[in-house]
Amino acid sequence: MKGIDLNLVPLLQVLLEVRNVSRAAEQLQISQPAASTALARLRRHFDDELLLRVGRKYELTPFAQSLVPLVDEAMQQIRLMAGARSHFDPTTTERAFRIVASGYAAALLIGPIRRILREEAPRASVEFVPLGSIKPELAEFSRFDLLVAPADYGMPGSSRHLFRDSFVAIVSADNPILERDFNLAELAGMPHVVARIADVIRTPADMLFEQYGLKRNVVTSAAGFNSMPLLVQGTDLVALVPRMLAIKAQSSGIRMLDLPLEDEVYLVESLFWHPAQTNDPASTWLRSVVQRSAARLSDLFTDDVEERLPADRHQ
Repeated sequence: MKGIDLNLVPLLQVLLEVRNVSRAAEQLQISQPAASTALARLRRHFDDELLLRVGRKYELTPFAQSLVPLVDEAMQQIRLMAGARSHFDPTTTERAFRIVASGYAAALLIGPIRRILREEAPRASVEFVPLGSIKPELAEFSRFDLLVAPADYGMPGSSRHLFRDSFVAIVSADNPILERDFNLAELAGMPHVVARIADVIRTPADMLFEQYGLKRNVVTSAAGFNSMPLLVQGTDLVALVPRMLAIKAQSSGIRMLDLPLEDEVYLVESLFWHPAQTNDPASTWLRSVVQRSAARLSDLFTDDVEERLPADRHQ
């Protein structure tokens, strides 16, 4: 990275990530000609094309691929240096914070976060980045400010528990299975839609059935939990989803069924950040915003109408 204009490093990182000049310009809020000019400068500096057209899209050259971890580390150091100031004023900041989270966590937190931002930081904004788009590596923190993920996600760095949710079964409100009792083994035999959340994440629902040696009748899957209530509605499908999401979606024509008490499983979401950001004023404030937002979830998602599967039957 010796001799490179540091102003080009953010663009280089985004180009290596999105592999598209137009998308990089849009993400950095600069013009496409400016992005193209910067790419030309980068190509001259490295004496490498960096991006090569393959069919209708661009791919990284082998040299560009080798730059990815170096650029990520450089960006982390630049961000730490830029944030090394003793004062941060949320009332005047225009910073666009990036938080990595699953669609489920983003759907729960966005409302409380927006309310706090309107009160404390009216000029700030928050962008949620899909959890599946990052790797559990410390260098990835150069791409975002905070990570909200399951406690066992395996992300290195500093962390603390954020909130806990339990799992419930959901079915369409007109599903005939509501008219009879069934146990966990019978539930496993019903047609399931399951969540796929990145390749490395196994949900507590997955582990529940494995614990009893039960194989679910999986007939379809969804990218995360958020779309599952809509997939269940009007079908014979059953899904296990976090309770707060089920409560949020009850108006979409689904019914919620509690699992037996001894079969209750929980999803614990945690907050992760780079250790070097622990005392950074902006990061400290942002963590406070997310933590206060999570604390409000229990008040926002209460449910007075619940049904429970029979507690004494697994087989």
